[in-house]
Amino acid sequence: MSNSPSIATQTGKLAEPGKLAQASQRLLSLDFMRGLTMVLLTLESARLYSYLGPPLMGTPFIHIVHEFWHHPWHGLHLWDLVQPVFMFVAGTAMAFSYKKQRQTMTWNQSLVKTLKRCFWLFFWGVLDYAVVKDHLELRLWDVLTQLSFTTLVTFLIMGWEVKWQIIVSFLCLLIPEFLYRFTHIPGYDQPFTDQHNFGNYMDMVLMGRVNDGGWVAINCVSTSAHTIWGALAGRLLLSDKSNQEKVKYLVGSGLLLLALGFGLDWTGITPIIKRIATSSFTLASGGWALLFLALCYWWVDVRKHQKHLLLFIVFGMNSIFIYLFFEILGDRWFTEYIFTITNSLFGYIHFPVVLAEIIGSLVIFGLETGIMFFLYRKKIFFKL
Repeated sequence: MSNSPSIATQTGKLAEPGKLAQASQRLLSLDFMRGLTMVLLTLESARLYSYLGPPLMGTPFIHIVHEFWHHPWHGLHLWDLVQPVFMFVAGTAMAFSYKKQRQTMTWNQSLVKTLKRCFWLFFWGVLDYAVVKDHLELRLWDVLTQLSFTTLVTFLIMGWEVKWQIIVSFLCLLIPEFLYRFTHIPGYDQPFTDQHNFGNYMDMVLMGRVNDGGWVAINCVSTSAHTIWGALAGRLLLSDKSNQEKVKYLVGSGLLLLALGFGLDWTGITPIIKRIATSSFTLASGGWALLFLALCYWWVDVRKHQKHLLLFIVFGMNSIFIYLFFEILGDRWFTEYIFTITNSLFGYIHFPVVLAEIIGSLVIFGLETGIMFFLYRKKIFFKL
């Protein structure tokens, strides 16, 4: 974690992931997980999943494409796990950063550093959604805005005993659960109904508006559990336990959270709803994040299968840059600019529109990948 937006630079040749990890003692599986998340998000920003939908409609493959769209309300798609994994990995990385800081800084110095990072996460998260056509609006739904809250909560309890961190993480689930169920505000007294729940009410209080898609700002309370669990996982990986024990603990914890999350849903107690981050959703998605970390750690760092990971490492080591690039520049200029070029060129030769759109998406992804490799080759890393 750095004090403010900064760029770490060092010129040099393109390094292989394994050599890079050995030289810096990085946990390569974390970079891979973060990088895979960013690659998937970059492909979404390039509209690939949207353009794959229409030509595959009515075929068995449409079910695969649907997994890359958010579930409309009650249920869980693969795409609903992307943000939880991102916030979980952020917590895991915090554990490694916190250990280094404790060797050179006082707790107060670490707190100041974390507060500055949280400020910049909040700033960029608000800025991402603030520009709406010809005016500015306060919108608190961005993942970076939520991460600024979960990061601070996680840091404040980082030095506590494991059992107390676990208790706090479950309080992060129980407090929203209580508020959704037992605050009877007229018009917002239906706990798990879109547009009529406590989260929607809080959005009216905080921003004067409700999100049409059902997303709510107070998701940051529930999803603090993801970052806390990630930090606990990082603490486990830093421990003196054997690799076999570490994987066993990760898998066991993941299966337990999955059982709790899907158990709440299947019994009808609390439905799995990503858009308002219900306790069952947070538990289930946290379970998948733990299992994914266990798999990646075992495969990449224990078994040393580190070839062919460079694309993901490149994206993982500059995740803040690519996120802000496709969210701000890409969404407002770059994507449309490239599509204008590709669609026009394909239009001259009467190329099928559907294929032209898919190829255009891949061109956009290719160009953004080129930017990422350029930054990686020059060892330019944007940090908050």
